[in-house]
Amino acid sequence: MKQVEVQIMSQTYVLACPADGEEALREAVAQVDAAMCRIRDAGKVKARDRIAVLAALNIAFDAAHRDPALAFRNSSFGTPEGEPAADAAALPPQAEQRLRALIARLDEALAADDRLP
Repeated sequence: MKQVEVQIMSQTYVLACPADGEEALREAVAQVDAAMCRIRDAGKVKARDRIAVLAALNIAFDAAHRDPALAFRNSSFGTPEGEPAADAAALPPQAEQRLRALIARLDEALAADDRLP
């Protein structure tokens, strides 16, 4: 395993990756860094851990739009019986609404948290 030093929101991390995986890791780091910086720069959330959670949700939500069948596999957002959807067309129409509602609720809860510095 190779050790790679990266920065996310100006904080340095040393991450392990396979020798042939550095480029993919750096692309992932860039995506996470950009997502976290956008949330931080919006000014509503200041705590790094909360920013990370919101960034992870945004990235997962974006991934669901690229390949919904994979994103919802093994989740309660699968078919109405809870089984994974066979393909994107088999997803129930409520799945996107439920994700948007969840993200909105998280945004509201985080915005109302007066314990943030």
